[in-house]
This record gives sequence, C-alpha cells and structure tokens, in this order.
Amino acid sequence: MALELGGPPSYHALGSREVVCHWLSHVKLSRIIVLVSIVLIIVPLITHYYLSKVESNVPNGDVHRTRSKLEAFEDFSTLKASDLKLRIEEMMRIKGSVSTELRDLEAKRQRLQLEVVGFTQRIDELKLELIHQQTELERLKISVEQAQVAQREALQRNTPDLALPQRLLPSSAPEQLTPPPPGEGLHCRMYNCFDYSRCSLTSGFPVFLYDPDHYPVIARGWEVEGFVKTTLKQTLGYNPHFTSDAKVACIYVVLVGEALAVPGGQNTQNSAKTLQESLLHNLPHWGGDGRNHVLLNFARSSSVHDSRDLSTGGRDVFAGVDTGRAILVQSTFARSSFRPDFDIVAPPILGPPGGDVWQDCPSMLPARRRYLLSFQGEFRYSTDLVTTKEATVKSLAETVDNIDDEENKEDYKSDFRRKSSDSDNQEDVDRFIMEHLHGMAYGSTSDRFLFHFECSLSVAPNIEGTVRKLNTGRWPSDSGKVSDSWGEWALCGTESSRTNVLRDSTFALIMAPTNTSLVSTTVVQIRVYEALRAGAIPVLLGGDRLEMAYGEVVDWRRAALFLPKARITEMHFFLRSIPDSDLLSLRRQGRLVWERYCSSVQSVVDTVVAVLRDRLAIPPLPVQDEPSPSVFNSTFTPLKTEAVVSEAEPEESLGPIEPPYPSPRFKRNYTVFLTQGHEMWNDWGDPFRLYPQLPFDILLPSDAKFIGSGVGFRPIGRGSGGAGKEFSESLGGNNPREQFTIVMLTYEREQVLINSLSRLYGLPYLNKVVVVWNSPKPPLEDLRWPDIGVPVHVIKATRNSLNNRFLPYDAIETEAVLSVDDDTHLRHHEIVFGFRVWREQRDRIVGFPGRFHAWDLNYGGWLYNSNYSCELSMVLTGAAFFHKYYTYLYSYWLPQAVRDKVDEYMNCEDIAMNFLVSHVTRKPPVKVTSRWTFRCPGCPVSLSEDDTHFQERHKCIKFFTQVFGYTPLLNTQFRADSILFKTRIPHDKQKCFKFI
Repeated sequence: MALELGGPPSYHALGSREVVCHWLSHVKLSRIIVLVSIVLIIVPLITHYYLSKVESNVPNGDVHRTRSKLEAFEDFSTLKASDLKLRIEEMMRIKGSVSTELRDLEAKRQRLQLEVVGFTQRIDELKLELIHQQTELERLKISVEQAQVAQREALQRNTPDLALPQRLLPSSAPEQLTPPPPGEGLHCRMYNCFDYSRCSLTSGFPVFLYDPDHYPVIARGWEVEGFVKTTLKQTLGYNPHFTSDAKVACIYVVLVGEALAVPGGQNTQNSAKTLQESLLHNLPHWGGDGRNHVLLNFARSSSVHDSRDLSTGGRDVFAGVDTGRAILVQSTFARSSFRPDFDIVAPPILGPPGGDVWQDCPSMLPARRRYLLSFQGEFRYSTDLVTTKEATVKSLAETVDNIDDEENKEDYKSDFRRKSSDSDNQEDVDRFIMEHLHGMAYGSTSDRFLFHFECSLSVAPNIEGTVRKLNTGRWPSDSGKVSDSWGEWALCGTESSRTNVLRDSTFALIMAPTNTSLVSTTVVQIRVYEALRAGAIPVLLGGDRLEMAYGEVVDWRRAALFLPKARITEMHFFLRSIPDSDLLSLRRQGRLVWERYCSSVQSVVDTVVAVLRDRLAIPPLPVQDEPSPSVFNSTFTPLKTEAVVSEAEPEESLGPIEPPYPSPRFKRNYTVFLTQGHEMWNDWGDPFRLYPQLPFDILLPSDAKFIGSGVGFRPIGRGSGGAGKEFSESLGGNNPREQFTIVMLTYEREQVLINSLSRLYGLPYLNKVVVVWNSPKPPLEDLRWPDIGVPVHVIKATRNSLNNRFLPYDAIETEAVLSVDDDTHLRHHEIVFGFRVWREQRDRIVGFPGRFHAWDLNYGGWLYNSNYSCELSMVLTGAAFFHKYYTYLYSYWLPQAVRDKVDEYMNCEDIAMNFLVSHVTRKPPVKVTSRWTFRCPGCPVSLSEDDTHFQERHKCIKFFTQVFGYTPLLNTQFRADSILFKTRIPHDKQKCFKFI
C-alpha cells in the first residue's frame, strides 16, 4: 500500500523534466525563428515607450540632471549636433574632474602608505633602540659596579704606585784603603772583596772603562791586540750600562789582553811579568786593593800552544801577580787560583765585533749526521808530571836526610810513591782512552767515527784510509812527545778544516787536559765554541772537573754532555741511546747559547757585564720603547664625527664600558731574575734588558684571589661562577683585569680605514687604537675621524715598512695587542672572545685566519699554504692577539736579515712573527672561531690575491728556516670555541656567547 501511494508523486517529479527535454528536442526550427523575431520587435517598442513617458513627466530645469542619469539609454541619433557637442564636452569635463580626483586620492593613499611604512620602521627602530638602551643600561650597571670595586681597591691599597725607581749613585771615587796581605786575594768572594755600597739596587749598574791607550797595565815588550782593544772600547760604549764618569761607577773595567809580544821587545820569554803590578796598582781608582775592578784577559789569536809565550790569551796571565781584590775574567784558570762565583770563565772572542752571525751556522737537520763522533787533536806531553816527580824526589831526599826516625822515613817514602802513582795514573788513563777510541773506530758497529790523533796528517777524501792512518792506537813514545806544561790535546789544522769535520759530526769529543790542576783552558773553550757553532754536540770527557763559560748562569747540561774519563768504555752506548728529539734539543740549546753569549765581541762583553749585574741582583736597564710621533702637527686638530656603523652589531652584552686602563708596568723589577732567572738566561735568551711585562709571569693560586691577593681580579659571579649573564659582567680568568690595544697598519686607504674604525665603536675592553700611517702623504685635512669612545692615535711612520706593524710603540700601554689590517672585518663578539682566550694563552699568538706550512713533495722544502685544512701552524697577524713582549723581540732580538727580507718582498712579516713566537715558546698558535678568511665588502682587491704574493711567501719560509737553522713552526689540530658552544642549557640560562 505504501509503495503504491508513494509511487505517482515520484514519477511526476522526475517526468516533468524529461517531458520538457523531449519537447525541445522535437520542436521545429521555423517555430524558434518566429519566436525570436517577435521578442526582438516587442522589447525595443516597450523600452521606447517607457523612456518617452518618463522624459515628458520631468520639468525643464531637471533636463541636464536627467540626461546625466539616463545618458546611457538615450538615443543620440535623435539629438542635434550642437547638443551632442555640448554633452561630449560636459562628459570630458566630468572625466577630467574624476581623473584628477582619482589621482589625488591615489597620491593621498601612497602618502598614507609611506607614513604607515615610516611609522612601522620607527616602531621597529624604537624597539631596537629599547633593546640597545637596555643593553647599554646593563653595561653601565656593570661599569658602575666595576668602578665601585676599583674604588674600594684604591682605598684599600697599601702599595706604592708602580714606576721606574730613581737612580741612587755614589758621589765620589773609591777611597784609598790599605792593600791586603799577599795571598789574601785567593780567598776572595763577593761578600768579603766587593764594595756593595757603590752598587745600589737602583744605581743602574754603571760601568767605567779605563782607556787602554791612557792607562796601560802591560809590561814593556807587550801590547794589547789592536782588534781586541778597538772592539772592546766600541762594544762597551754601546752597552747601556757604560758611563764615562768614574765617580758614579759601580765597577771599573781594565783591559789586560789579549796582549801580544812585540817582536824584538823585552820580557817576551818571561810570561809571568806580562802584567805589571806597579801600573795596575797605580790606576787612579784602584783604591789600594782593587775592589770592584774587573780585569779582562780575552783570548783571540792563541789557538795553539806554541803561541802561549807570544800572547796572553792562551794562559793564565794573572799567575804570580798581586791582583788584590779584583775580579778576573779569562779563559784559562788553574784550580788553585780560580775563585768560584767571583772570577768568570769567558769564551774566546773569535767572532766578528757584532751583527748577525746566523750565516756561520749550518742547518740543525738532520739530527744524526755522517759521523757519530769526531775528534781532531794531538796530545802534548805534560812536563808538569815530570817536574812534579823531580821536585817530589828532591824534597823527599832532603827530608829523609833530616829525619832520624826510621818509621817517619817510611811514611815520607810512601807519600812519594803515592804522588808518583798519581802522575803515572793520569798518563795511563789518557793512554787507555786513546786505545779505546781506536777500538771504537774498528769495532763491529755500523756507526762511523773520525778520530784524528796527529796534526801532521790531514783528513783525506778517503775517510776509511785516513782513519786507519790516524787511529794507530799507540801512545806516543817519549822521544816523539811534544813538551807541554799542561798535557792537553792541541788543535789541529785550520779553523775551516775543523769546521768542515764538525758540520758532519753529531757529537764532538773534547778531552780535558791531563793536568788536573786546570779547571779551564783556552783550547777547551775554543773547541766548545767551534762545536756549538757547527751544531756538533760537545762531549766533554773529563768535563766533571771543568768550569764552563758563564757557568753560574748558563745551564750547560742542556747544551753539552759531561762524562768523567772513567766512562770512556760506556760512552758509545750512552751516545747511541740519545733519541733524535733530545739530539735536536741539545743542538738547538747549544746554538742559542753560542749566538747570545759567545758569537761576537759584543755578545761576550754584554754577557760579562750581565753576569756581574745578575750576581748583584741589580735589574737591567729598561728596554726602550719606540716613540709614537703623531701624523698631525701640534697646531692641527683633526675633524671628528660620530661613528656610523653600516652593519649593526648583534645586541649582546659583551662586557662593561670602562675608561682606558693601562697595564701595570715594571711590577717585578727586582724579582724576575730571582724567580725566573734560569729561564731568562736559558730559555728566553735576553737577560740584557728589563721588560715592563712578560707573557711568562707567574700566576697566583686560585684561592689567592679571595684570600689577601684579590686586587684587580674580577672573578665570574664574584667567585661563584655562572653562565652567560655572569660571564659578561666580569673578565674572570687567572689574571687581573686588563684591556687591549688595536694596532692597525694602513696605506692610502682613508675610507676603508674610517669604516674599520667606525666598527669599533662600543667595543668592550678596548684601551685605544694605534693607527700606523705608512704612507708618506699625510691624511686629508677634511677627513673626518669617527669618535669611537677611546683614543685613536695616528702614528707617522718614518718609512713604508711592514715591520712597523711590530714596533714597540710607547703609545701601546697594554700587554695585549690586537694586530689587524685596515680592511679586516671582525665582529665585537669575535674580538672579545679572542681576547679572553689570549688571556689564558699569553705566550702564544691567538687569532682568526689559520695557515700552515706544507712539504713540497716534488722538490723538497716548505711551502706556504692557505687551503682549508684540519691542521695549521700559523695564525696571520692581520687579525691576531699577541703580547707586546714579542714586539720587542721582533724589533731588537730577531736577526736583522729577517726584517730585511720583509722589506725586500714587502711581505711575510706575519710569517716572521709566527717563526719567532714558536721558536721562543716551542708551541703552536691558537686559532679561535670558525672564520678562515676575511673579506671586506667594498674594499679594494688586496695584494694577497696575486700569485706573486704566494711565491714570495714560499721563499720567505725557506729563508727564515735558514736563519733559524730549523723550522720552528709546530702543527695544531684544534681551535678554541666558547665552553657552552653547542651545549644544551636550561631556558633560564644564557650561553657565554650567543654567536660563538
């Protein structure tokens, strides 16, 4: 039922649409055409009728308004030409008015849009300014806190201001005293034979030289060698301690020798009277006892024993002479006359007056040379042994005749046998040594030796045949012995021939004289000198009883090997057990000792003076800073402008804003040589000057900052530590607060320089900027210098040299120096991070662009390489921190040839500084951050883009290696990043640096 009732409605609903479609599909085309024609005729008629009716009902005054309303529907064909023209003109006016109004509206819209954009930008700027002001406020708060701490420290400080002390000098010459009894001088030491009252700690250690032409002390028939006399006067005159005022002098220097016998003169055969006592005691400031006098007897031409009677350099010229309380300086000393810590053993002065001496030294590599051990010499029989025997026999005979007691006679006979046995033992030991050396040369070892035992033979090209001749293993017969009073091995050949052998030798054997009464001889000192110069490590057989040159300050055990003669049988085993690293360390140390203290007359004279000064605990004179003349004259004031930073620095609190604070200077004037004197003499190599600060200064323990020694320290969180916020408020670390100086080298790139200076505005811990103006042209008068909040000192360089980058200018008042090029673009957080890292690595170069030296696989030697690498050995000083101490070493200590090469190529000064620091510290540089290169947007193309630049740097590395004797650069495989870098930390904590 339901289905039937519901069926018909559904059928009609669906069927109506189908019926219409069915009808349309069957209608005829003629009917459709008729229908469309009727519609086209009726619709226009109805429209025309409607419009005519509406227009007839409208008043005449509203015709124009009606037209404006109905013009779209009007039939223009019925209008007159004049009316049509008027209506067109009206419509054109309306169009123009509408267009003008639309343009005004569009302009207004654009102005509103610009105002909206401007207000939006202003809002963003105000937001940034708010953040900036908040950051500045935080910095100011930190600065106020730091200033308050500094004020409290200043109020609590009970130490005087640090400054160089005033000199305290004597006012009169030494007073005349009673001469000491004969023989008392043999017991002289500093405490009983030296007048300390003339040498106060603040005196500066003035040294007076008796002019040898006006005050000769040599007997007739002798004269001081011309070279020694001239160079001594010259070199001592260059010494900063020299004074021409005898009244204020601390010590008085008397030149005794080397003196040579005048041909045909008197007293040439009586060497004991070479030094004339009467002339010595009559010196105007001798004072009766010769206190504070230093007698110099240098050795130069007496390289063989035969010349001892003709010169004073090879013997003890003071033997048998009353020298009172004077200090003796020479190369030859007897054990009975040498007074330890009073007299000084000096090396021979065989080198030039001064200057570079690196050309005389071969390369330190390879570690093991052609010969393991070499020796050239001829034994001179000791007549002292025979003389001693004869004297003993004669004394024994006279004594025995006067003794009645038979028991006492036997005692004296036993004493005679003991003394005779001692003399024979010395000869037997040397005979055994020679035989053992012969056995070493012919042993089964693969090591090669060169032993030359006779001066009549020369080293032939056929080494094996020569060795068979020389290593006879036979002790010279009595008939063949050459008489000598000391019994030592004489030098053979020329200096050149000996040097050639030593350059091929890993070790150089040096044997002590047979006569044990000698503690030093000129021949031994000459052998040591030649071995060190040639890079052969000295092996002193019998060295346990010898005194070395400057032994009280120079650690000779780091440069030479000392073996008692009883160790001759173990010597080969001992030498073979030394690894290459120790060989090169000994060789390097030996060269340092030779270059600094023995190589020239200047070095020997300066070292003798420095040893005496060091003995009195008087600090050296302060090193001189380079003057910093301004590029502007005194009447010109450069124009200033506000710093405009093109790229805003990321908003990050990096540290407080502080006024310039110079680093304390000369804090350790009287203690550095007490606590670090060994390092000063044997590691750093410059004990001749007093530096204002050192990168090696001793650090305090951590708890000292909180218990009594906290002045100047700014621990993180006052000692409790902390993350980014606390970290940015204090420097922390192991050193007191300090700042750094930026040194920027520039040459005729004013706008690049100004842009670089502008970027330094607001940089924390910046003390000042020193601009080295290398151009001969002064800056433009209308050049506007940015005001960056710290002084900008523009130094006028005397000449265009890249070495000017490393001059120790007196304008640099901080220990830390940041050297940058004028086109280097470093962000503030990078600079501050580099400064913090340097504070913990003060003795190293800390910087950004890393480079390395690579081995040339095709031709050998080193090449400069700037490619990306996982290992580096240099940090370019175009963006690097280093200690000001190294600017002194670079300018005053580095061989002049290195600086000349930099001027020649106008390149490589950064490589030279890396060589220097690695040579002194034996450490590689430290690279910080991931930056490898620095591109300055808009800067001119630099010289480093040229291929010639790299070719010159290849040559520089090779040349510097020749000067140093080896390549001191060391490789490193890590860089320094912030501690919390890439560390997940809580949301309420900040990282040390947001972007590092």
